[in-house]
Amino acid sequence: MEQENVDYYAQKLNSQKLCQVYATDIPRVEQYLNEEINFIRGKLSGTEKVLEVGAGYGRILKELAPCVKSIVGVDISKKSIDYGKEYLKNLSNATLGVMDAHRLEFEEKFDVALCLQNGLSAMKGAPHGLVARCMKSLVGGGRGYFSTYSEKFWKHRLDWFEEQAGRKLLGEIDKNRTKDGVIVCKDGFRAITFTEDDLHRLGQMSGYPYRIQEVDESSLFLIITKP
Repeated sequence: MEQENVDYYAQKLNSQKLCQVYATDIPRVEQYLNEEINFIRGKLSGTEKVLEVGAGYGRILKELAPCVKSIVGVDISKKSIDYGKEYLKNLSNATLGVMDAHRLEFEEKFDVALCLQNGLSAMKGAPHGLVARCMKSLVGGGRGYFSTYSEKFWKHRLDWFEEQAGRKLLGEIDKNRTKDGVIVCKDGFRAITFTEDDLHRLGQMSGYPYRIQEVDESSLFLIITKP
């Protein structure tokens, strides 16, 4: 993702505004958000140490915390992290910190690494580098989950972005440039989608066993296992 998009999340679309993004009035989008989390929840036993990159204010952490031993979220936006610490204050096993996902620095190793809700698009730098750093943070046998949008979800995704633009959370959608899985706003925001072929390439570049799975005709997951 381009540097201007990183600045967008860090300086504009953060904390309470980011929270408003997920307070959607579109039932199909709400279903997508819930089913993505439900998919991960179904893979957890309750004993895992989990890392989420691009965690924002902790929306996903709050849902998964009761299902894991501990969960740590990192995000580049200090405003989102500060807001999230209050949001998660009653969860003793969930913590948030400011950190660039491309510069992960943890002494401990995790059982699961998450980069969800099209986070591969939302963070700068080469996506294969982000995948590699997430996998490096895992113990042997650990799993990395990286999600993007299914192409079947395009109409609903576009409706969602139109909703955000209508709420002044994003700039007006540039309809001439928005197509083929890429959404462009007139204020400079740009969000891409990773195709199944893109995820296969990322899986192959990781050097680890991987698989691709569609969930709810809305999410497409790359799931990598570290031997």
